[in-house]
Amino acid sequence: MGATKTDHFSTHQNQMANLSKALGHPARIAILEYLLQVNSCICGDIVDKLPLAQPTISQHLKELKNADLIKGTVEGTAICYCLNEKTLELLQNYFATIIETIKQKNSCC
Repeated sequence: MGATKTDHFSTHQNQMANLSKALGHPARIAILEYLLQVNSCICGDIVDKLPLAQPTISQHLKELKNADLIKGTVEGTAICYCLNEKTLELLQNYFATIIETIKQKNSCC
């Protein structure tokens, strides 16, 4: 059996690609921005804030959680979500490194 194409890349490269893929939908960006705005864990009220059906929002929350961009805790029958600061710091550091590298090089374009 052959190797998958992702096997040709580092763990870090695959991690950044998975995070980028999870961020690749405007509904997921809206969810992250909402979590940032409320600055607390949310349980069910996000359905009232986005123009999407509850099952669609649940699917987007699942994708964000699978990418480790958000954390979820069970409270009774509800799952409450909040931002995962560690993963967001990882993204921040990744892009900060890129920007710093660009600043140090002479631009060719």
